[in-house]
Amino acid sequence: MIKSDTPHAPIRAQFLRFAMVGGAGFFVDEGVLALMRNLFGLGPLSGRAVSILCAMSFAWWGNRTITFHTHAARGLRAMAREWLRYVMANSLGAVLNYSSYALLVHFAPTPLDNPYLATAIGVCIGMVSNFTLSRLVVFRTHRHDA
Repeated sequence: MIKSDTPHAPIRAQFLRFAMVGGAGFFVDEGVLALMRNLFGLGPLSGRAVSILCAMSFAWWGNRTITFHTHAARGLRAMAREWLRYVMANSLGAVLNYSSYALLVHFAPTPLDNPYLATAIGVCIGMVSNFTLSRLVVFRTHRHDA
């Protein structure tokens, strides 16, 4: 068992909060995807493009409020720049997420081709890069925080 007083404990705690926000973001992603497909008639790819942006915006807000609150920007302009940095930094995770989703939906056997299961798999694939880039690029932490 890992002691909570290890040098990496704060990073683990941040990652846990990041994962919890991401878990909530997953439900936003799934809900918007269902809405786009069932209410607006979008296909699985275009519907997912909309759902990713909504989930990413939700996750930015949650992470700035919960995970990285001590490093969150203050003021409307600074928050807008922070959101833009978050979207840009997390685009790599989004590309990994979306690509794995698209590959699964189009080429995987059942049940992996299910859009909702493929979304869950894509989210997991993008999470590690999103956490790292959020921590190092968007919500810069100081040495004493690590």
